[in-house]
Amino acid sequence: MSDSDDHKRTIGYGASAINYIKKNTLPAYPRCYELWYTYSAGYNQGLNRAINETIKANGRVSTEEMLTLYGRFLSPIRLGDRLDEVGTKVSREVEELVDSLKLSADATSDYGTALERAVDKIKSVSDPKKLQHYVTHLVKSTQSAVASNRKLESQLLESKKHIENLQSSLEAIRYESLTDELTTLSNRKHFDNAIERAIEKAQTGGAGFALLMTDIDHFKKFNDTYGHQTGDQVLRLVALAVKQNIKAQDVACRYGGEEFAIILPQETLESASEIGERIRVAVMSKELVKRSTGENLGRVSISVGIATYQGTDNVHSIVSRADEALYAAKNAGRNLVKSEKDLASEQTDVA
Repeated sequence: MSDSDDHKRTIGYGASAINYIKKNTLPAYPRCYELWYTYSAGYNQGLNRAINETIKANGRVSTEEMLTLYGRFLSPIRLGDRLDEVGTKVSREVEELVDSLKLSADATSDYGTALERAVDKIKSVSDPKKLQHYVTHLVKSTQSAVASNRKLESQLLESKKHIENLQSSLEAIRYESLTDELTTLSNRKHFDNAIERAIEKAQTGGAGFALLMTDIDHFKKFNDTYGHQTGDQVLRLVALAVKQNIKAQDVACRYGGEEFAIILPQETLESASEIGERIRVAVMSKELVKRSTGENLGRVSISVGIATYQGTDNVHSIVSRADEALYAAKNAGRNLVKSEKDLASEQTDVA
């Protein structure tokens, strides 16, 4: 997408954010602007749902409610706090486990000492009553050691369950930090990391990759005409079409508001173009129906641009070529797939 298109789209989100601030008579704090900008762009489904519920219940969003929503959904310390909480629980679990192991080691040491003494005494005992006494004492010491070991085993199993649960919590936090909530595709942060890794792999002798950029045609019109909930439905529809037409090794991300990026390892320009075409057709094949009224809103289309890794590429260069191809598809009438090869052909024709 061109800088001009990006400018128009983001200015629209910004203007919408200002309107929401005015409508709710809120102070224009940076965090307030960020909240309403995110709401306007539809980046955070949970935030949008919470704001819609608040407006439905109270007719507006107050300053206190705005700050609460910001802390809940957007605050940069939110994930950090959750990581700290899980980290504290892990530390506590490890400390308790170490204490249990220390107690068990002490009990085992005491049992070993008692066993050695009993053996020494039994060797020199000829009186049956004394022998019975030592054997009884030995049996009790053995039973105590067995009980201690069983308790430790139980604690180890319990600690294993707790640590597995904490591990799941950490994985959930990691997934959340790299996932776009609305579409459940990877988010921009994940894309930035993934394309860096793909380039590093290609530079060190690994396979190359193709980059596919898509943009929803006339998305602003859907949002302005039918509202953000319908816009969210459009984004989910496109995301589903993407998921259904890529492989497990591919990385599909929500790149921006209505723009998606897909990293396709080991794909040529031709095979990537076929994938792009399948996604385009899959999107076009679905009719959009407004859930609240059942109204048929017609069909959605996307434009697609494709580039492949070249030996001297960095992130900026390959993304720029894919964006140029996407922009060419837009200029050619939208609802098209264009590649860097098409750009080269068009330049040759002009010359």
